[in-house]
Amino acid sequence: MVRRTLPGTGLGMAGLMDVTALRRLLAERLGPDAGRFELTPISGGQSNPTFFLDHGARRLVLRKQPDGPILKGAHAIDREYRVLEALAPTDVPVPAPVLYHADPEPLGTPFYLMERVEGRVLTDTALAELPPDQRIPTWMAVADALAAMHGIDPQAVGLGDYGRPGDYFQRQLARWDRQYRASPSEPIPEIAHLHAWLTANQPPDDGAVALCHGDFRLGNMLFHPTEPRVVAILDWELSTLGHPLADLGFCCMPWHTAPEEYGGLLGLDLVARSLPEESAFVARYMAVRPGSAPLLPFHRAFALYRFAVIFVGIADRAAAGSAADPEAAKLAPLARRFAIRGLEVSERG
Repeated sequence: MVRRTLPGTGLGMAGLMDVTALRRLLAERLGPDAGRFELTPISGGQSNPTFFLDHGARRLVLRKQPDGPILKGAHAIDREYRVLEALAPTDVPVPAPVLYHADPEPLGTPFYLMERVEGRVLTDTALAELPPDQRIPTWMAVADALAAMHGIDPQAVGLGDYGRPGDYFQRQLARWDRQYRASPSEPIPEIAHLHAWLTANQPPDDGAVALCHGDFRLGNMLFHPTEPRVVAILDWELSTLGHPLADLGFCCMPWHTAPEEYGGLLGLDLVARSLPEESAFVARYMAVRPGSAPLLPFHRAFALYRFAVIFVGIADRAAAGSAADPEAAKLAPLARRFAIRGLEVSERG
């Protein structure tokens, strides 16, 4: 079966992507497809368009840059592919890389292929679709995967130059403050107050450097079809060298936000729902990485601040009519809500 065009995906001129040239290219690179070549878009919020690709007997995933102008450094799929190549020989669960194609032709932008991993996507942090006895083990598997990733020596896997080591939070606070101040939206006092608290309470740089995912959350992982085990970490677009506690603090956000605030756990009866307390999740991570510095209110509040600024950007794009997600306007109020949650973390100490 050959699918020649994919209408409505935003790919190529007039929203069409001709895959005939792609099939020809892959026949040269991967061998003949024996008459089976099917490309299917994966729905979801990915900023980099992603597809399932059946090429003969091989089940692959194709990921490409979006069409049109992009910001410098954004949608860096070459960096994503580099991470997959670096981690493939390690114990960190990632899809096996297949090929990277830097030439914009034939898809209009560079793309890469990776092996398709069979598994479950779990986006509900309360894990309501799972049997109760699998919920805590599933969250513990997330902690294990995060700790395994942070346990990799970037230099040893060829990623020593993947980012700037040192002063990570200082640079990040400056970066997100610049982005927030560039917003044309009305100021949100809570964001400014949270930024001031973070600046005043930043812990001394301890020199910890790790490969950081940048968006390490439940929905960016594939779980084994039946077991509470992570079989692939996905969407490495925001990855860099950074402080490992930035990832851990980000992954803890569900315990500090309510269900109506982007699907958090705050306010739920965790015991009744067979879900772990945040302290148990952090303890599992620390057990795998016993030399880690402690997770502080600063790290939790920083994650909430960063997401608050991200929601400001989403609101700006929605107001300008350029948001990719038609539901983006509904996310705008979360900028203030996440900043408030960050201030609550700061007040609890």
